[in-house]
Amino acid sequence: MERGKEQGLVATPQQNPLEQLQAKFKQVENNFRGWLAKQSLPVEAAVVTTTSAAQGAAIGAFMGTLTNDVSSSLPTPPQASLDPQAMASLKQAQALSGGPLVQARNFAVMTGVNAGISCVLKRLRGKEDVQSSMVAAFGSGAMFSLVSGMGGPNQIANAATSGLFFALVQGGLFQLGQKFSQPPAEDVYYSRTRSMLSSLGLQNYEKNFKRGLLTDSTLPLLTDSALRDVKIPPGPRLLILDHIQRDPGLKEKQGRRR
Repeated sequence: MERGKEQGLVATPQQNPLEQLQAKFKQVENNFRGWLAKQSLPVEAAVVTTTSAAQGAAIGAFMGTLTNDVSSSLPTPPQASLDPQAMASLKQAQALSGGPLVQARNFAVMTGVNAGISCVLKRLRGKEDVQSSMVAAFGSGAMFSLVSGMGGPNQIANAATSGLFFALVQGGLFQLGQKFSQPPAEDVYYSRTRSMLSSLGLQNYEKNFKRGLLTDSTLPLLTDSALRDVKIPPGPRLLILDHIQRDPGLKEKQGRRR
C-alpha cells in the first residue's frame, strides 16, 4: 500500500532560481512599460529621463573609479602660463578623466537627455527611426559638452560640434543595427520551406532549395525530378513529397493548380 503511494507520487522538477528571477524581472518590466504607456507625455518623458539618468550615473560612477588615478596624475599648471587652446585641451582631458562624481554627472546628463528626447519624439511621431535617434544623440552630445566643461572658451560652437559628432555616430550605429537585425531579403521567400525541412530533420538541404530557386510558392509544384535536379537524395525526397501530400494547405493549392 505504501509502495503504491510512493509510486503514485510524482516528483516536481525544481526550476532554476536564476530563470525564476529573470521571469519575475521580465514581468515587472512589462508591467512597468504597460503603466508608462498609459501616462501623459510629460509624465512618461520625466520618468524615462529620470530612470535613464540614474542608470547613466551608475555607469559613470563606475567608470570614474577606473579613471580616478589618471585624473589625479594630470598636472595643474597655472592658467596664466597656458594659452587658451592648451587650457581648453587640459579641461577636456580633465573632463574625460574625472572622478566618480564627475563622471556620474556627465553620464547621467548624457543618457537622461538622450532617453528623454527619444521618448518625446517616439510619442509624437509614433515611430523610432534614424532621424529621431540622431536628434536625441545631438541633444545628449551638446548637453554633455556643456556640463562636462569640454567646450573651452567657445562653449556654444563646441557643444554644436559635439552634438553633431554624437548624432553621426548614433545614426551610423542605428543603421548598422537595422541591417544586421533584419534577415536577408531572400530568406523571406523560404520561411515555409525552412519550417518544413526543420520539422523533417532535413534542414541541411535548405541550401539545395535555394540553389534551385525552389521558394515557398513552388512547394505545391514539387516533384521527384525537381528535387533530384537540386541534388537531394532519394530518402529525403520521399519524406518531402510525403509531407507536402499530407499538408492540408499545400494539398489544397495542388488541387487548385490542377
